[in-house]
Order: sequence, then structure tokens, then C-alpha cells
Amino acid sequence: MHKSIVHSCDTYSYILANDMGIESIARFMGQLGLGQRTGVDIEGESEGVLPSPEWKKRRFRRPEQQKWFAGETISIGIGQGYNSYTPIQLAQATATVANNGVMYRPHLVKYITDSRTGERTMVEPEPLRVLPWKRQNVDVIKRAMVGVNTHGTGARAFAGAAYTSAGKTGTAQVFSLKGAEYKASRVKKDLRDHALFIAFAPADEPKIALAVLVENGGFGAQSAAPIARMVFDYYLLGKLPKGAAGKMTWRKTS
Repeated sequence: MHKSIVHSCDTYSYILANDMGIESIARFMGQLGLGQRTGVDIEGESEGVLPSPEWKKRRFRRPEQQKWFAGETISIGIGQGYNSYTPIQLAQATATVANNGVMYRPHLVKYITDSRTGERTMVEPEPLRVLPWKRQNVDVIKRAMVGVNTHGTGARAFAGAAYTSAGKTGTAQVFSLKGAEYKASRVKKDLRDHALFIAFAPADEPKIALAVLVENGGFGAQSAAPIARMVFDYYLLGKLPKGAAGKMTWRKTS
């Protein structure tokens, strides 16, 4: 498992998904809030899709479409297939792993100001739930995610960092290849894969967690991970991206 996460081994995930079965996968992923609104204080949040046999029955009308096939579980195992999660869901799930199973509702609002008195009411974070995870199991995942950024798929983006971070690269397929081999150079730009990267830092005492999505950006290590590095450098070290000084204003809030 450690090596499969560090080096993004699809084969391991195929086998694991087949061994677990779709019901177990859907039940566990649901605990992380995937396929559900996070409750963030902004209108128009999407639910996303957490695939399961029950979801498929609701989604399709014809009986032949409602059946769950074993091959669909294999695709789910690497985050493809019917999986469809929002970046904020991914960020919340990443933060939950960083917090050893303690899940918080994300907020855009830091405080509310009374228009008459000017009094500020802070929006205090409150845990939504505490997942019953075994700490030794969470530590396995955390160590592997650290490995991603030290000697795995995210290592180039985090080379020379003054802190230790944990991450995972990913790719979201935009359209079905129907069995053909994917080559970005042969695909229209707006049909190329999306690049994904989730991460938290510092790994031993997390202060920030995020999810980065670059539309049609290809591999997560190429385009999404470097953005995460810039965000972490600024948030943890106050370091601006190269060439940003004097051209843009960055504002950090605690």
C-alpha cells in the first residue's frame, strides 16, 4: 500500500477495489463526506457523485443500466468511473485525514459584523463528527502521503521545501477513451485530463490542507502540485511566488 500511494500504482488499487467490493468502498468514502454537500457558507454547492449500486438504480431508468458490473468497481478503485467529487469535498476529506478522523465544516466567513453596532461575531470551527479510525491505519496513509512529496510523484514540486508535507497526485478523465490509448498530444485541449493534487502541511503538525484542480492540466505532478507548493510556501513561510512581488497582492488570514 505504501509503495502504491507513493508511486501511484493503479494495479494495486484495482486489486484492492476488487477485494473490498463496491459496498465497502461507498460506505467508507461516504464517511469522508464525498458525494455530499459540505455545508460551506456559500450558495450553489454541488453534491457531487458517490457511486454505489443504490446510486446507480436511482440514476438510471432502464433495468439493464441499473445493474452494477464488477468492472465498474475496478474503475472506482482508482478514482475514475462514476466518481465525481468537488474540490472542496476533496479538501475537507484531506483535512479529515490530517486531523486523524476529526471532520470540520469548511467556512469562507471568518466573522459576521453587526451593521448597527460594529460588533464582530466569530464563526468558530466545530467538529461535524469524529470517525472511528484506528490511529495505526491513519499513520500508514500519512507516511505514504509524505513519501509522495519526498521521493514519489510529487517530489519534484516539493524539492528543497523547508517543511515536510503530505500529498497525493491524481488525474481526472474528461471523456471516455473507449479502449484507446490516451496521448495528450492527440486530444483537443479542452478534452485533456484534469490535473489533481491534495495535500496538507506540515505533515507532523498540520496547519493547512488543500485540493488543487487544474482543468485540462494533465498529470497532477506537472501542473497541480507546483501550485500547492506555492500556496504552502506562502502560508507557512510568507514566501511569494517568483515574479509575484509588486504585481499582485496576497492576503493571508489565520
